[in-house]
Amino acid sequence: MTPFNLIATAQSLADPGRRGRPRQTDLRRAVSTAYYALFHCLAACCADLLVGGSSADRSAAAWERTYRALEHGVARRRCRSDAIKEFPDGIRQFADVFLDMQAKRHQADYAATGNFPKHIVLQDISDVGEAIAKFQQVPAKDRRAFAVYLLLNLRNY
Repeated sequence: MTPFNLIATAQSLADPGRRGRPRQTDLRRAVSTAYYALFHCLAACCADLLVGGSSADRSAAAWERTYRALEHGVARRRCRSDAIKEFPDGIRQFADVFLDMQAKRHQADYAATGNFPKHIVLQDISDVGEAIAKFQQVPAKDRRAFAVYLLLNLRNY
């Protein structure tokens, strides 16, 4: 499962190519899937940069543990923190889109009411794809620092 496969799934849910408007359930699912493209991009980044990518001599168990260590709430708090300003533009932009899409995913998955217009959902999906592409262009050392920031407890000195 790659982030761009999730984006393709979100696009097909939001714009299935048939006549008429997509169902609200499909648009809600598209929003949720787009958010998970961001989340899984981040989880893979953490695991790849801290344990090693698929071509590295790595422990599969350690990689899986690191991948699964990313927590939605912690990621939200860290992306919202003033410390995010220390990271390059590509990471800050990713964090902004992550926060926006996480809020939209909560509404899509848990709110009993609310309308998700197709054109806005498609723009959100496009924004997610752009944020992921820019994030992946950030130097590995900066993405590694971001992974450490997201996964490890912060202590004041």
